[in-house]
Amino acid sequence: MTDTSLTLISHPLCPFVQRAAITLLEKGVPFERINVDLSAKPDWFLALSPTGKVPVLKLRQPDGEDAVLFESMVICEYLNETQDGASMYPQDPLARARHRAWIEFATQTLTDGWQFLHAVDAPTADARRTAFRDKLHKLEAELGVGPYFAGTDFGMVDAVYAPLFRYFGIINPAVSQAVFEGLPRVSAWRAALAARPSVQDAVVPDYADRFRNHLRQNGALAAA
Repeated sequence: MTDTSLTLISHPLCPFVQRAAITLLEKGVPFERINVDLSAKPDWFLALSPTGKVPVLKLRQPDGEDAVLFESMVICEYLNETQDGASMYPQDPLARARHRAWIEFATQTLTDGWQFLHAVDAPTADARRTAFRDKLHKLEAELGVGPYFAGTDFGMVDAVYAPLFRYFGIINPAVSQAVFEGLPRVSAWRAALAARPSVQDAVVPDYADRFRNHLRQNGALAAA
């Protein structure tokens, strides 16, 4: 893969793009990043992405042709299998399968967290907070001593959950505290992920301001 040029087509706020960016950074792979306006998708982007979503990974092949991958976990799996460095999954097949199951669990966890963050009225915020905390309690029961999901090694599960937890370091600390109260292992995990260089470098420098502005524009209570 050393002769292949990688281009990550992204949007600055997309958490799924961050999964791919974190994986690329963990693998130490040079890549170009191109952001697209998803509210006015250019034709060249729609020609590459069958779903019209980001991320998309464009791979320059040795013969000069481009290959294209879409869907965040497909991209992450490909990078893990083809790039140098330690695998981001455990070697044991059962442990690896369990990690993939918790990655699937992240989909609904992200949905609940996103809906809480974007709630515009108190009843919706309360309901979505309860649903989100229910997911976090399940993660709390699964986590060990840390600092990462499976111990000392940063893995794919960490890359998947880090973008979700990032949001809660941006909004009002009092709001975040209420969400993570009574969840010491999840809270420690969240802090370890926030300190990871690949997680920090997976977003643009003004990401926090962009996200806060996004919440304000949507009238979200979490923006207060």
